[in-house]
Amino acid sequence: MLKFVQQNLETIAGVAVYPIISLVICFSFFVGLFFWVFTYKKETIQELSELPIKD
Repeated sequence: MLKFVQQNLETIAGVAVYPIISLVICFSFFVGLFFWVFTYKKETIQELSELPIKD
């Protein structure tokens, strides 16, 4: 099965760019998420963590 898929992908021109694009998109998403998490206000995080027990 893998040989069948590999043979079809080798015939497509420029197919090598798709894994690079997906890697860049995933990497940039997680880097952006990392910066968002570390720049989030500590007070807001504390308030959100207390929501489930505030009844």
